[in-house]
Amino acid sequence: MDTMQLYNSLTREKEPFKTHEPGKVSMYTCGPTVYHFAHIGNLRSYIMEDVLEKALRWEGYDVKRVMNITDVGHLSSDADTGEDKMVKGAKRENKTVMDIAKFYTDAFFADCEKLNIKYPDVVQPATGMIEEYIKTITKLMDTGYAYFAGGNVYFDTSKLKKYYVFNDHDAEDLQSGVREGVEEDPNKKNKNDFVLWFTKSKFEDQALKWDSPWGVGYPGWHIECSCISMKYLGEYLDIHCGGIDNAFPHHTNEIAQSEAYLGHPWCSHWFHIRHLNTNSGKMSKSKGEFLTVSLLEEKGYEPLVYRLFCLQSHYRRALVFSWENLDNAKAAYDKLIARVGAITDEGEKDETAMKPYREQFQTALDNDLNTSLAVTALYDVLKSDLNGASKRALIASFDEVLGLELIPQAMARKEKESAAPAGEDTAGIEALIKARAEAKAAKNWAEADRIRDELKAQGIELIDTKEGTTWKRA
Repeated sequence: MDTMQLYNSLTREKEPFKTHEPGKVSMYTCGPTVYHFAHIGNLRSYIMEDVLEKALRWEGYDVKRVMNITDVGHLSSDADTGEDKMVKGAKRENKTVMDIAKFYTDAFFADCEKLNIKYPDVVQPATGMIEEYIKTITKLMDTGYAYFAGGNVYFDTSKLKKYYVFNDHDAEDLQSGVREGVEEDPNKKNKNDFVLWFTKSKFEDQALKWDSPWGVGYPGWHIECSCISMKYLGEYLDIHCGGIDNAFPHHTNEIAQSEAYLGHPWCSHWFHIRHLNTNSGKMSKSKGEFLTVSLLEEKGYEPLVYRLFCLQSHYRRALVFSWENLDNAKAAYDKLIARVGAITDEGEKDETAMKPYREQFQTALDNDLNTSLAVTALYDVLKSDLNGASKRALIASFDEVLGLELIPQAMARKEKESAAPAGEDTAGIEALIKARAEAKAAKNWAEADRIRDELKAQGIELIDTKEGTTWKRA
């Protein structure tokens, strides 16, 4: 432990990852706003956060990861204007807000299961924390960090020495009117102030409302993550994760209100994942590029192919999605599974011979979670002269982090491929494969090709790997 170097968005440097309590990691990951299906751009962030959590566990840390579910308070503009996304979803489908929340929460975690994303240790819907929001906002008002105006409670950013902590910007750059699609709120004392609590005076049609000292209303989006994190992870947070688009204003506002409430620094490390783009720009739900896990499955892609696609690029680089790129990932995944399936269990594990490969893999993880180099370490194991038992042990170990289900997938495919239809002679197929191998060894390429063609005519596809030849029905 204590060898991992991660880029910290707060300091804009790659630095040693340190925890408040030795050996333990408090980790918060922003969860979905459950008004629609998650698209694969959203899910890239959750995949990379999952890899980070598993890497920390692999290196020996005791990790507690908390995730919120936003089922109230997230408006259609990130600057606290427009319609609540949950209300918008309920109107779209003519359902109640809570029906929408349950349906899309279940859909989100079903996608996560398909992508082998671990379920967080704590999942907390925003609607279950109203008392905590009121307590926190009350203290912020009592200490002068918040004010009531026009029916809403606002955080006063002028009380901070520095508001925008993730980068240096001029004050004019942060004005609400400068950001596209953001309406200016005349109730704000300062253009960067943000809403902690909305009341009925502003949103008469809001479906979910609660009593508060400031009137019947509901919490703003930003306050939920601060309160959920502090309830389950305490006053000091080791690492906060999310997509880069959440850095401003959401994470910026989390820091402002949390540190004003606590009176000391809150989160020491910020981990932001870049966008998944298409050739026309950032993927979103509103641009007609609504690619979901279910759509990938309908087109014949195993969801773990998309996970490998994400692992082949660094989390701090924008990743460009295309069907051609996904096809390349599919071909790579199929070859990986075939090569793993061809490994036998011969020999005993040779820990001395395995050690350099473990170190190579850990070095990749410790280098700012360089998953592409971690995958390279996996390929190096497959290409190595290690015996079968050692290879399988390393693959199983690395897959605790990569999450590609390599050995289970290989076993499942072998069982499926070897399940013979009634009356089929699999022994004859194996005999032809053996004869082809002997022909290749004798450099009788014409005979080897003839046998391949004969098997192909029977609907048998051969997969050649360094470990040997496997087959499946085409």
